[in-house]
Amino acid sequence: MSVMSERLKAGVFKENPIFVQVIGMCPTLAVSTSVKNGIGMGIAATVVLIGSNIAISLLRKVIPDEIRIPAYITIIAAFVTVIQFLLAGYAPELNKALGIFIPLIVVNCIILGRAEAYANKHTVIESFWDAVGMGLGFTLALVILGSIREILGTGKILGYQIMPGSYQPALIMILAPGAFFTLGIIMALIAKNNLKKAKNN
Repeated sequence: MSVMSERLKAGVFKENPIFVQVIGMCPTLAVSTSVKNGIGMGIAATVVLIGSNIAISLLRKVIPDEIRIPAYITIIAAFVTVIQFLLAGYAPELNKALGIFIPLIVVNCIILGRAEAYANKHTVIESFWDAVGMGLGFTLALVILGSIREILGTGKILGYQIMPGSYQPALIMILAPGAFFTLGIIMALIAKNNLKKAKNN
């Protein structure tokens, strides 16, 4: 299996940051109120992941071990600043919707974790595909959560009416408890599926 397919499969399925590793929960629960927010946050985090993984992989042999974490945070912060400026300039509504969670990408466990666990031990190409895989996994999870919450909470998805006119939106789904309910049910289904596979093996 090539590095590309192995890292993509790991990021989306085996090591999915939300459904498997259960990290990065703060932005996940907060911004997954809609598909649009999920896509925006996912793309922003993926771009930062790719940039920081590449930079850290390139510099891994020159960054002293004693200051590696502050160095990683500085590198990540530089990419986050660029992303925030781009969002403010070209997608102000999305930037406003995501709010404080864009700057908080700097200390997101997913990005810092990949820097520490992967990028500082692997080549640039390997680190690039690791970032793409993790970013896709994160984005996919946000879109799944956002779709369920938006449909049940508003009856719409991306502004298009999905549910019949008689449907009464469950407003709790676009509030904080809805995020916990949705994530909990999805993770329970994944755990049940994994147990079933383990029994069959």
